[in-house]
Amino acid sequence: QLQLVESGGGLVQPGGSLRLSCGAAGSTLKYYAVAWFRQAPGKEREGTSSISVSGDMTEYAPSVKGRFTISRDTTRNTVYLQMNSLTPEDTAIYYCAAAIRQGLLVPNWWDNWGQGTQVTVSS
Repeated sequence: QLQLVESGGGLVQPGGSLRLSCGAAGSTLKYYAVAWFRQAPGKEREGTSSISVSGDMTEYAPSVKGRFTISRDTTRNTVYLQMNSLTPEDTAIYYCAAAIRQGLLVPNWWDNWGQGTQVTVSS
């Protein structure tokens, strides 16, 4: 079982930026597609972005396209989510998830999950 660990969350002002990181404790991410999901209080878990195993294909939800960028660094065994132009609507717990191949941005596709990192956008 892949153990995913997220980091980089925090409090940021509207219009600001954050970069989240997703690593795999004791294992490697290089054979997995990775996605970032988020869940705000009282709302369903929402897929924001995903990246293929090779890193050459990415997908974004309309709500974050043009503001968020997902990338991977195989040498660091890490997948990143660069978030720019943040708004209070981006406030949520952000989770990274992994699967053998890139698929739909719905929770059921992804087999392995981290514990999440809190992102709060507020002035």
